[in-house]
Amino acid sequence: QVQLVESGGGLVQAGGSLRLSCAASGGTFSTYTMAWFRQAPGKEREFVTNISGGGSVTYYADSVKGRFTISRDNAKNMVYLQMDRLKHEDTAVYYCAAARGGPALVRTTQRMQYWGSGTLVTVSS
Repeated sequence: QVQLVESGGGLVQAGGSLRLSCAASGGTFSTYTMAWFRQAPGKEREFVTNISGGGSVTYYADSVKGRFTISRDNAKNMVYLQMDRLKHEDTAVYYCAAARGGPALVRTTQRMQYWGSGTLVTVSS
């Protein structure tokens, strides 16, 4: 059983930056693909980005490509999401998630095995 706890959300102006963190416990962290999803008010939860267990492979949603960067520190059991040039439409609850399997396959809510409780990011326009 893997437990995930997100932190770092908050209020930021459009064009600003924010860094989210996710602390994992209870499993062999490096064996999991880690992902970030987000859910805006009234919308379905959507994939943002993921990273392979070793950290060498990443995928990004088109909407965040070039602005967001995912990284992980397996020694600390941490995964991060650096968000730059934030837009109002990035406002959402951001969720950290984990699953076994390669990142090419682990990009849907159905494939994720473990979820954090989320952290709210609000971007003012």
